[in-house]
Amino acid sequence: MTTDTSTADLAEEERPDVTEQSAPAAKESKGEGRILNVFSHGVLIIWAIMVVIPLLWAVMASFKNDDSILSTPWALPDKLHFDNWSRAWSQAHMSDYFGNTLIVVGGSLFGTLLLGSMAAYVLARFDFPGNRFIYYLFIGGMSFPIMLALVPLFYVMNNLSLLNTTHGLILVYIAYSLPFTVFFLTSFFRTLPTSVAEAAMIDGASHTRTFFQVMLPMARPGLISVGIFNFLGQWNQYMLPTVLNTDPDKRVLSQGLVELATSQGYKGDWSGLMAGLVMAMLPVLAAYIIFQRQVVAGLTAGALK
Repeated sequence: MTTDTSTADLAEEERPDVTEQSAPAAKESKGEGRILNVFSHGVLIIWAIMVVIPLLWAVMASFKNDDSILSTPWALPDKLHFDNWSRAWSQAHMSDYFGNTLIVVGGSLFGTLLLGSMAAYVLARFDFPGNRFIYYLFIGGMSFPIMLALVPLFYVMNNLSLLNTTHGLILVYIAYSLPFTVFFLTSFFRTLPTSVAEAAMIDGASHTRTFFQVMLPMARPGLISVGIFNFLGQWNQYMLPTVLNTDPDKRVLSQGLVELATSQGYKGDWSGLMAGLVMAMLPVLAAYIIFQRQVVAGLTAGALK
C-alpha cells in the first residue's frame, strides 16, 4: 500500500499542469478570434453602407423636384412630390413595362423551377447511363458566355417566328436559367432522406406522385432559394430582351429604364427617372426581404446534412 501510494504521488508530481500551460494559448486564441470578429464586422458595416446609401439616395431623390436634386442632392426633400411617381408610371409607360416584365418573369420562373426540379430530381436520385454526362452538360452551360450565343440565338428565334413575342422570350429565359437551377437543386435533392420516397413507393405511389406530393414539398427551401436567384437575374436581364424583343409595345422593365433614362435625361426630368428606378427596385427588395429566411435555409441545407 505504501509503495502504491508513493508511486501515485510521484506520478502526480511529474504530471504537467495542463491548465496553466493551456491558459496562455486559450487567451491568445480568444484574442485572435476577437480581432477577426471585429475585422469581419467592420468589413460588413462598410459593405452595408456602400449598398444602402445609394438605395436611400435614390428613394429620397424620387420624392424631390429636379432643382433640389441638382442643387442639394443630399438634403431631405422639402415635401413629398408624389407626382414624380405618377408621371413615371403613366407618361413614361412604366406601367406597360412593369406588366410585360411580370408576365415574362412569372412565366419563365414557373417553367424554370418546374423543369429544373424535375431534371435535378432524376439526376440526383436515379442511376442510368449518361447521368453524369447530362449533369456536366448542365454545368458546362453555366460557363458558356451569353454573348457568344446572341447571334445564333437571334437567327434560331427568327426561323421559329419567336422574335418580338412574349412566349419566345419566356423560353429563352428558361433555357438561360436552367443550368444553374439544375446544378443547385441536384445538390439539394441529394441531401433529402431517401427513406421517405421509398416509403411512398412501397405504399403504391408512382414516381410522378412521389415527386410532386412528397419530394417537391420537402425541397421547398431549395426551390425558394434558387427561385430568388432566378428572379433577380431574370428581372434585371437586359441583354437578351434588347436583342430578341425590339417591339416597343412589348419592352420589359430593363429596356424601359434605359428608354426613360435616354428620353427623360434630355428633358432634365431627373425626378421622374429616379421614381422609375425605385419602381424597378421595389419588387426585388420585397421578394428578398420576405423570403430571406428561406434563402438562408436553402443555402445551408447541404452543410447541415
